[in-house]
Amino acid sequence: MNDAFARAIEDVVAAKTGERSPVARRQGVGGGCINNAETIALADGRRFFLKSNPHPLPRLFECEAEGLEALATAGALRVPRPIGTGGGGNGVPPFLVLELIESGAPGPRFQEELGRGLAELHRTTRADRFGFPHDNYIGSTPQPNGWNEDWVAFWREHRLGFQLRLARRNGLSDAAMDKLGDRLMNRLDEYLAEPAEPPCLLHGDLWGGNVMADGGGAPVLIDPAAYYGRREADLAMTQLFGGFTAAFYHAYEETWPLAPGSDTRLAIYRLYHLLNHLNLFGAGYAGQCRTILKRFA
Repeated sequence: MNDAFARAIEDVVAAKTGERSPVARRQGVGGGCINNAETIALADGRRFFLKSNPHPLPRLFECEAEGLEALATAGALRVPRPIGTGGGGNGVPPFLVLELIESGAPGPRFQEELGRGLAELHRTTRADRFGFPHDNYIGSTPQPNGWNEDWVAFWREHRLGFQLRLARRNGLSDAAMDKLGDRLMNRLDEYLAEPAEPPCLLHGDLWGGNVMADGGGAPVLIDPAAYYGRREADLAMTQLFGGFTAAFYHAYEETWPLAPGSDTRLAIYRLYHLLNHLNLFGAGYAGQCRTILKRFA
């Protein structure tokens, strides 16, 4: 880390906390697939988490900070508080400084606390429209969040429609899949119009890799793709790649039961994430996408 980079980090921390201290040491952290990840220690003993990338996607770190701040304000589940963003000039790569949350082993009631906390997040947050103040990313895929008062229209245009169009441009769809996609899009009102629940804050990318345990064993949410939507869209992602037990779903249902017909809606919401994986990782996800498309188209 050069002197300019260290000073930029010190500036961001001082602006947020009102206390300035030089960077004393840094240590790389494994697991980041898009950005460089490190812990940094200041001379006064404070420690933070640092993400950086010499060539990030536009506003990548600002988008993450906005999502984390929204989730933190809700107060239902712990998230790392954003300290600030910086860099992007004078030889300093763009970066994001976060509260450092020491990881630990999940506690005995980790899954129940996670399920209950997610339900509280959904139940206690509200907006008058679906969307988010800014577009962001789901993984490294752009996620448009233009406001819309109609959930089905939002899902048709900004979620399924966007991913289906991207698959066509990427050469990952064919005429048969395009036809299935168009037919489902035309029938979305049949499947998603009910229940008429208000917009609530979603994590947006809630798979097992975006949940950790803190030093006390409590759940922590990381790496959001936040927006205001219908809560089943969050739950759908938890069903895809493991990491969430029956205790999680039971605790969620105890706190805020899902309306009848959720199995159908959850499958359609899963399709969004499968299409995103198709666009990110290639044709290995095409079969799962086609299965859902054929079921509902």
